[in-house]
Amino acid sequence: MIDVRHRPPVGVLPATHAAALPAAGTLGGHTAGQLLRLCEVAGLGGADAAGYARVLTTALGPVALRPLALPAPSRSFLSDDHTPVEFSLSFEPGRAPSLRVLLEPGGGVGGLARSGRSGLRAVRALARRWNFPTDRLDELEDLFFPLSPQGPLALWCALELRPGGVPRVKVYLNPAASGADRSAGTVREALRRLGHPQAFTALPDSDRILFLALDLGDWDVPRVKVYTAHKNLSAAAAGGLSRMEDGPGPTEIEAFFRTAAGLEDGQDTVLDRRPGLACHAFTESATGLPAGFTLHVPVRDYVRHDGEALERASALLRHYGADPAPLLDSVAAVTSRRPEDGAGLIAYLALAHQAGRPPRVTVYISSEAYRVRPPAVLSPPAVLSPPAEAVH
Repeated sequence: MIDVRHRPPVGVLPATHAAALPAAGTLGGHTAGQLLRLCEVAGLGGADAAGYARVLTTALGPVALRPLALPAPSRSFLSDDHTPVEFSLSFEPGRAPSLRVLLEPGGGVGGLARSGRSGLRAVRALARRWNFPTDRLDELEDLFFPLSPQGPLALWCALELRPGGVPRVKVYLNPAASGADRSAGTVREALRRLGHPQAFTALPDSDRILFLALDLGDWDVPRVKVYTAHKNLSAAAAGGLSRMEDGPGPTEIEAFFRTAAGLEDGQDTVLDRRPGLACHAFTESATGLPAGFTLHVPVRDYVRHDGEALERASALLRHYGADPAPLLDSVAAVTSRRPEDGAGLIAYLALAHQAGRPPRVTVYISSEAYRVRPPAVLSPPAVLSPPAEAVH
């Protein structure tokens, strides 16, 4: 069993950094402290880390000063305990992990319409700070920010943190803003406006289109990403979700699924507690096919506790040639609890393929500002029987 308690301690928050942040015991103080310690794990310098922590608390707005003794400021869909912040680390062989923070600007307070306005203001403030255009987002405003929005969110913003203090920015939008029954039409029209008129037909069948995401800022090749949810997903079905022309084969995707879901070789089951997610990234319009594919397995619902999730994550990292040590240091940076004492710190395990890049394993880490979900007592998964051989 993996135990992070005996790992080297992560550095103490410098007093000069702490003085510029919300007090300990507040939402902003809690999440900014986690971010500063994660920046240390990811090899980012102190000045960059402090700048990113200030951006986080500024984007959260007044809720950053809210004491953690109070309930979460909204029923944020971003995490199970409604913390409006999530972290992730993306691993490639021979490189330090890439750190990302996902947040709901304004903390999602005041309903979807107000949250959407807060989100747009926050993104445009970031654009002025780092001098990037928001024309692609502006072109979609009427689609995703109606007067009476529906759905689970208005706008989320992700920052991929880099040395130099200027991150890559991504925004997540809600296809169901004008109603769940109009999600497909909303995404189809958004893709058309963004120069991908054939992209919608390349998407696999799904139970729900969950997000549309846009890269903003300093990206080599900006992407438009569509996230689809798949209930009762099996390894065999997951292996058929990629629509990349030269993407991963079914065998690789199925193997990742089995490890993340805790299955033995050759076994299959379905994700019946929380759906699996697929992400399809579009960069060019000539073929209409995505240039990237990611499978997300919600590991937190398929483990007894986070110790099991860390074991699976570590096995996947080793398989793809990455060192698990920074992941274990990241867990120690975010929480002092034992992995065995909860289930949900490790939210998702994902395998990403992008044209021209090696595969990446991404581990999503919950802030757990408000609640630690207790360990689960799981019934054995329903293992699917292999199909019977045809009789000739």
